[in-house]
Amino acid sequence: MILAVALGGCAVSRPGGESAPVAPVSAPAPPPAATAEQDAAPAAPPPGLATLPDPVVLPLPRTERGNKPYTVWGQRYEVLPSADGYREEGLASWYGTKFNGRPTSSGEVYDMYKLTAAHRSLPIPTYVRVTNLSNGRHSVVRVNDRGPFHPDRIIDLSYAAAVKLGFEDEGTARVQVAALLPEHALPPATDAAGPPFYVRAGRFPNVAAADALRAELGTLAAGDAFVVHDGEGYQVRVGPLATRREAERLRAVLVFQELGPVVVEE
Repeated sequence: MILAVALGGCAVSRPGGESAPVAPVSAPAPPPAATAEQDAAPAAPPPGLATLPDPVVLPLPRTERGNKPYTVWGQRYEVLPSADGYREEGLASWYGTKFNGRPTSSGEVYDMYKLTAAHRSLPIPTYVRVTNLSNGRHSVVRVNDRGPFHPDRIIDLSYAAAVKLGFEDEGTARVQVAALLPEHALPPATDAAGPPFYVRAGRFPNVAAADALRAELGTLAAGDAFVVHDGEGYQVRVGPLATRREAERLRAVLVFQELGPVVVEE
């Protein structure tokens, strides 16, 4: 099966089960060689997929492609007007080498080593947090494709996302999918000179807990992480950072790492 330019469906034959090829009604039939091709994991995946940093949620506009109603196998699908409040539990699957380098529904080329996903009805693009309910591992992914059309699955993840969630060998996993709210998006860029900015990542009653977080932030932060006593507890701060945008970007990363509450201060 080849991805249709107008749809880019993602139901495939994977370790988790069999699905039939997907194409919109108007799409030409795929050539026999492509139909026979089986999806698979890469023979030698690059190291570090399990620790890929989550993508930062950006206020991206809807793409011109992939956001209209469409029909697959005689069933019509509608795109949600908004992703706000979306949360669902169900089976996730993944897609890999068969579709790598082919166009997605949005027109973007599929890269199995990036944190992306296919969903039947969420607007493109939508950022979602996917949590593997069997092991607690989670990742933020960006929806840029349509699928899966296997009836018992709710999302189709890139191979990289499957590795990060720890189910690349099983093929499917029970997950929770939650759309990230608008407040997670970064504000418009503003790099004008101004006072230095600091990111406050938390306050703790004892210095040991604060120092443990400070050490963890040292691997994520662009500035220096340090502990200060503010009279009520021990506060972990990162900075100074030159611009508010740089501080907001770090704040977003820390929120997605679930290290909140995170506040930007001048």
